[in-house]
Amino acid sequence: MDSTIERQPDGTIKLTITIPYSRVKETQAEILEEVAKNAKLPGFRRGKAPTKLVEKQVEKENVREEVLNKLLPLAYSQALKKHGLSPIMNPRIHVERLEDEKDWQFTALTCEAPEIDLNGYKENIKKITAKTKIIIPNKTPQQVSLDEIMTGLLKNAKVKIAKIIIEQEVQRLLAQTLDEIKKLGLTLDQYLASTHKTIEDLQSEYAIKAENDIKLEFALQKIAQEEKISVSDNEINEAIEKAKSEEERRNLEANKYLLASIIRQQKTLDFLKNL
Repeated sequence: MDSTIERQPDGTIKLTITIPYSRVKETQAEILEEVAKNAKLPGFRRGKAPTKLVEKQVEKENVREEVLNKLLPLAYSQALKKHGLSPIMNPRIHVERLEDEKDWQFTALTCEAPEIDLNGYKENIKKITAKTKIIIPNKTPQQVSLDEIMTGLLKNAKVKIAKIIIEQEVQRLLAQTLDEIKKLGLTLDQYLASTHKTIEDLQSEYAIKAENDIKLEFALQKIAQEEKISVSDNEINEAIEKAKSEEERRNLEANKYLLASIIRQQKTLDFLKNL
């Protein structure tokens, strides 16, 4: 199996992967052999029918799909290893060619973590938090909101986000909105009419939100790395103990890695707030 790589200006990575037809035929034979082991045809005991006869009884598209399911993940994994890639998202796969007697070919779009330039963020954040350090007798010091901190960080940091991951997040936000609309007993058309928006308006709004959210996430990760902000097992366990229900506790137990990421992000925001 072979592959080529194309890096697009926004950071999107396009892999073109070719699977030799000889490998396709070999895998197809393996699958048919497995099917034959459990096949029962008239005049033969279960698993004893010749593979050639079994092949005639099996839907060609089903076999092709099984071959794809078996070879595609392997080919993609090999391509990542060959080109030394560490993607941060599942690939968007598009089958280019899937013909008999020809090599199969597909493309995979993905991306890696973006390069991040925090651009001397501390000085900018200190200007925002400065008002909390002004003490006036008989007056409570002004507080800085997290929104101010995040806006200041985004204004300063330089993070180039691949279009493909923004599109993925837009689709997630749209799906979330559709679920909420259904719970309200509305159709999408009714919701759009009530908000005086089009689906294009929603997509545009979500694209801006998605890009800012992703930029912020990577910027905070970078700061946490630089400042060596970590999360201990005790902090994770304390968060789990504070669960409001048994179901919530089980969910937190099952997603400790995600919980640790959330705690680390909050600690990073607290670090910024105290600059």
